[in-house]
Amino acid sequence: MSYDFNEAKECLVNSYNFLEPVISYGNGVYLYDTNNNKYLDFTSGIGVNSLGYNHKTWIESTTNQMKTLQHSSNIFLNNTTVKLAKKLTKISEMSKVFLANSGAEANEGAIKLARKYSYDKYGKGRSTILSLVQSFHGRTITTLKATGQDKFHQYFFPFTEGFNYINANDLDDFKAKLTSDVCAIMLEAIQGEGGVLPLNKEFVQSLVEICNEKDILVIFDEVQCGIGRTGKMFGYNNFDINADIVTVAKGLGAGLPIGGVLCSKKVENVFNPGDHGSTFGGNPVACAGALVVLDTLCTEKSFDEISKKGAYVKDLLTKSNNHQILEVRGMGLMIGIKTKCSPSLVQKEALKNGLLVLTAGKDTVRLLPPLIISNDELKYGIDILLNVLNSINQ
Repeated sequence: MSYDFNEAKECLVNSYNFLEPVISYGNGVYLYDTNNNKYLDFTSGIGVNSLGYNHKTWIESTTNQMKTLQHSSNIFLNNTTVKLAKKLTKISEMSKVFLANSGAEANEGAIKLARKYSYDKYGKGRSTILSLVQSFHGRTITTLKATGQDKFHQYFFPFTEGFNYINANDLDDFKAKLTSDVCAIMLEAIQGEGGVLPLNKEFVQSLVEICNEKDILVIFDEVQCGIGRTGKMFGYNNFDINADIVTVAKGLGAGLPIGGVLCSKKVENVFNPGDHGSTFGGNPVACAGALVVLDTLCTEKSFDEISKKGAYVKDLLTKSNNHQILEVRGMGLMIGIKTKCSPSLVQKEALKNGLLVLTAGKDTVRLLPPLIISNDELKYGIDILLNVLNSINQ
C-alpha cells in the first residue's frame, strides 16, 4: 500500500516539509519511489547511509545479530557491543566510549561529561560551555541552546543555562569570552547545518593550545563530519590536534540509530555508575552494523579514496565555471556549493531530474553522498546538478 501526502498529514506531526516522492527502497547509491522512479542519492539520509543501500555485509551482520540477541539492556554486557567499543576506541585513538542512540544524545552526554569533570576538579561555578555562531548540535532543549543559531531558539524558552557563543575563526573573540566560569568548548570541524563551513586550521590549533593551558576541555562534535566523511577518521584530524571528548553518530550506524561519546584518557573515569545512562545505548544490532562500517570505511585506503573522490567533485564543479556557483567548500565527501540562486530551488529541480541533494544555511547546496560511491556515479550526479544550475535564470 502506498500513502499520499494528505494521509500522512492526518497522522504525522507537521514538523517536516516533505518533498515528493514517497521512497520505497534503495540499492547501492540509488533510491526508488513507489512508482519505481530512480534517484541518485547525494544525501545519504543526511550523512547517515555511509554504506549506501542494501549493503550485503551490513545486511548479513545486522540480520544475524537480530537472530541472536536484539537487546539486553546495559544491566548486562554482550560481546557485540564490547567488540564495537574496543574497535572504535582503537581506531579513534581514544580511551573509552559511552554508546548512545543519536547525535543529540551524544552531545548531551558530552556536555554532562565536561561539566562533571570541571565540578569534580574545581567545584561549582565553572560550567559554561562555549560553542560557535552558526553551529548545530541537536534539537533537545540543551543541545538547542548549545546551537549557535537564533532561528532554532524560537518558541522553546527557557533553555538550559551555561552557554555562550564565539565567532568561528576569531581567536580574539574566543579569548574575550574565555571567562573563569568556562569549562569546555564544543566545535564542529565543518559546520554542516550552518552552511558547510570548515574551520581554519590555525584558529583551531591556537584555540586548542590555549584550552590545554587552562584545562578547558575541547569537545569535537563529529556527528556529521566524522567516520571518514572528510577523508579522515574525524574532521578534526585535518587540524593535527587532539580532542578531549568526541561525539559520533549518523554515518557510524549506516542506517540504524547509534551515537557515541568518545573519552580521552583525561576524562575516561569521570562518569561513575548512575551518572549517565541510556536504555537503548549500545544496542547489539546497531553495534553489529557499526562494526561493518568501521571495517569498510575506516582504513587508510578508504580515507585516501574518499579524499580523492572529494577532490574530483570539487574539480568538476570549479572547472565548470558555472554562472550560478559562487564558491565550493568542504572536505572529502562533505561539500557545500554556495549559489547565486535559491538552494531550495536547486534541490527541487534536481529532484525532478533524478538527483537528491541537501541544502545548508541560506545559500548553500550540500552534498553528502554515500562514501562507497564511484567516480562514475559522482560524475553522473554532478552533470545533472550543473545542468540544473544552468537552467535556472535567477
